[in-house]
Amino acid sequence: MSTVNAPPVLAAPQPVPVRRRGLRPRPPRRGPRSRWMPAWLLLPTAAVLLPLFGYPLYQLGLLSVLDYRQPQVSGGQPTRFVGADNYAALLRDPQFWSVLAHTVGFAAVCVVATLAVGAALAVLLTRVGRVARLALSFAALGAWAAPAITGSTVWMFLFDTNLGLVNELLGLGAHNWIYDKYSAFALVGAAVVWHSFPFVMITLYAGIKAIPEEVLEAAALDGASAVTTFRRVTVPMLRPLILIVVIQSIIWDFKIFTQIYVMTGGGGIAGQNLVLNVYAYQKAFASSEYSLGAAIGVIMLVILLAVTLLYLRVLRRGRGEEL
Repeated sequence: MSTVNAPPVLAAPQPVPVRRRGLRPRPPRRGPRSRWMPAWLLLPTAAVLLPLFGYPLYQLGLLSVLDYRQPQVSGGQPTRFVGADNYAALLRDPQFWSVLAHTVGFAAVCVVATLAVGAALAVLLTRVGRVARLALSFAALGAWAAPAITGSTVWMFLFDTNLGLVNELLGLGAHNWIYDKYSAFALVGAAVVWHSFPFVMITLYAGIKAIPEEVLEAAALDGASAVTTFRRVTVPMLRPLILIVVIQSIIWDFKIFTQIYVMTGGGGIAGQNLVLNVYAYQKAFASSEYSLGAAIGVIMLVILLAVTLLYLRVLRRGRGEEL
């Protein structure tokens, strides 16, 4: 008796999901409990940090809307509420706008120079041997770990008018680097970059080492040179890290104080090297205009808060969260 094999039953073809261009997959929905879990985990830290930072900020804002000078400190005159008069006085002061321009320009140059030096040394770390890499890393971390006042004092010794090693090597005699406005800013900027580039170098070096080797090998097989690979492959993959180090450097360099105050003697000749932090210090403690100094501090806080919000936005975008 013969058997007849039945034809196999074919399953119905499943529709292939079509992903529309320009649309990102939505992150999975989180329940109320998991949504609030990060806040609960941060609660102990917030309980410690909020009083430490909140009360001084409250006092800073309160002082900026009062008339609080030396007569009020000594008790000779009562403290008066003046509202926005201190801010109006600052906005009418040409020196404030000049100092603000100096601060923005100085911070911008320092950020660009720090990023250039840090990125160049990060690439160099990937090309040198192990011994040279360790030596360069330890030297950079030494500059990073040095206190700002110590580094500023060492740089002043190197560029001293009479005994400086730099003047001796360059044959400049008794050249005063602080006398000229721009040479003083250049000297302070060099000290700031020396103190800041290790953060950029280590961060970008870690990002470069995290790039898959297959991507770089594919670029090499396609005939891309080292410069083209760095510009077309490495830099786009490092863009989130570059944005983070740039914004972090802006925050640090915008509120610079120690290097300017130590190396220029409190702001340079006739205040030609003043930045906002030193300007606020002079207003508050040298001129006893404590309210004006507090108002400058609040303005700096608002500017840095805007930069910090941008920094947090970049961090969230790098993690793929919705903004």
